[in-house]
Amino acid sequence: MLDRRFLLKGAALAALGTVLDGAVRPAPAASQEPLSRQAPGYFRLMVGDIEVTALYDGGVVSEPKLLHGLTPQEITALLEASCWKLPDGRYPTSINAFLLKMGSGMVLVDTGAGTYFGDKGGRLVANMRDAGYGAEQIDTVLLTHLHSDHALGLVDGAGKALFPKATVRVHAADAAYWLSPGAEGRVAEGQRKVLPALRTALAPYQAAGRFETFASGEAPAAGVDAVPLAGHTPGHCGYLMRSGGAGIMFWGDITHCMAAQFPHPEVSIDYDVDQGAAVATRQALLSRLDRESTWVAGAHLPFPGIGHVRSAGVGHVWRPALYAVPTAL
Repeated sequence: MLDRRFLLKGAALAALGTVLDGAVRPAPAASQEPLSRQAPGYFRLMVGDIEVTALYDGGVVSEPKLLHGLTPQEITALLEASCWKLPDGRYPTSINAFLLKMGSGMVLVDTGAGTYFGDKGGRLVANMRDAGYGAEQIDTVLLTHLHSDHALGLVDGAGKALFPKATVRVHAADAAYWLSPGAEGRVAEGQRKVLPALRTALAPYQAAGRFETFASGEAPAAGVDAVPLAGHTPGHCGYLMRSGGAGIMFWGDITHCMAAQFPHPEVSIDYDVDQGAAVATRQALLSRLDRESTWVAGAHLPFPGIGHVRSAGVGHVWRPALYAVPTAL
């Protein structure tokens, strides 16, 4: 039977616990704004001896009306079936870049949009830092082409080079299209407004003698093959690297809308300078990468944008890389 002293002692301890609990556990606020910060946007994968780090620069929403080759109803149905259709009818698009550690060298494929898209982009350098690397470590920047969401991340908002030691390389045909005299009359109307920002982004590298072009058949960097991918822009190209029996293709803008263009490679987009050539390139490349089982890294695939292409009936499907501790593949 419990005695009176035991009960009094227990009551005192209970009261003390209440006081202490109140001291160390403040009552939750009546309301709290939801937190919007995500984990750092990087993802690492080993392809043979090449360390590939996908870097998230940001994301935008895109209009289905920019897509062609199917009816608007068919496009909408594909977006809905893939759960990509947003309430306002648009679909999300990631902006990815890729950092490669190859021996003692550091290569960056594409640079994102920088400050050009406001808060929709410009996260590349911060995510690179979170991944363990600094922008000053980059030796080479390879641009798949000179669209704003691939090249304008070369500089900060004041036009200062973000990669002070890097040499920037792009296919000669793309440089000629965007940078040679008369570009305002040659470039599609919707892209002309980007030209001043593009010149600003390249200016510090040109001034330092660190902007170079390459021709088809030339290697833009040691251990890197440039693969012409006609149609999107005149010099649009991918970069293929192989190591230890594995390969990875950085394909730039082969796709913009995964939900439509994998099952229906015939779907083109307004951003393609030559939509017919872009469709033919996409159809051939998807089939090739499926046969070769090559890793793919895409600028506008859902982050991290790395995975494999697989055939599915008359079209293809995307098999994203699984999150795992990096090991050589």
